[in-house]
Amino acid sequence: MNYYEVKFTYESDLDPQVVNDILASELGGIDYESFLPDERGLTAYVPENKYDEARLAQTLAAFPLPVAHFAHQAQRVEDRDWNEEWEKHYFQPIRIGRECTVRASFHEPEEGFTYNILIDPKMAFGTGNHATTYLMLTYILGLDPRGKRALDMGCGTAVLAILARMKGADEVVAIDIDEWAYRNALENIRINHTPDIQVALGGAERVGEFGPFDLIFANINRNILTRDMALYAAATRPGAELYMSGFYVDDIPAIREACARAGLRHVDQKEKDRWAAVKAVKE
Repeated sequence: MNYYEVKFTYESDLDPQVVNDILASELGGIDYESFLPDERGLTAYVPENKYDEARLAQTLAAFPLPVAHFAHQAQRVEDRDWNEEWEKHYFQPIRIGRECTVRASFHEPEEGFTYNILIDPKMAFGTGNHATTYLMLTYILGLDPRGKRALDMGCGTAVLAILARMKGADEVVAIDIDEWAYRNALENIRINHTPDIQVALGGAERVGEFGPFDLIFANINRNILTRDMALYAAATRPGAELYMSGFYVDDIPAIREACARAGLRHVDQKEKDRWAAVKAVKE
């Protein structure tokens, strides 16, 4: 698949890491798939058939932070092996205390962690947002999933599915609408020796095929979560728990309203670097 590479620059008094993370999340809502930040701004990649200047202009005009003078340049690029790009520019290991580490094959292994997850991040790594991944991993580390069926919705690298299975979930399903993510998930499941995770290609319309679930993990974005929450809820048992991230702290009220409409009760939330994760329970 060919992509458009779009280089964004801007002027802001805010921390560039904060601006880049939120810009990546906003672009993810219009089908951009991977992001490489630097000191000058952000480079983003979108499939050739999804590049739309009008949608991009609307997204930049509605940017939720006080950033001035957004500029961008786009060029078509041929398909390539993206691991080298990630190794050089962005992906760093995620560490949660001494409980869990997530690293790529090009990182040196680290000893002393209870769970060691190895991933090879390709284009499907999404925003690469460590804050949301960190929050979701933290929730899973606090669970005892033994005897339960779990879903990693919008799985990307399948890191959440892999940790849930490592912690003893009886059955785990991972679903993503993107073919890059689907293939990347299969590869990461293989290298982490968790081959019994079932991976499916598709969107929320496929969730019902694999339920009912006791646990659902969905690290996506606000718009998709609020749109599809009723489908998630319909595929769960009473008392099931739904963990969601991929949105800002300011979006929590909208997420809570969507939960209530779907028969889910908001019971907890976590925050990190302006990002949020919430826990809801099916009534």
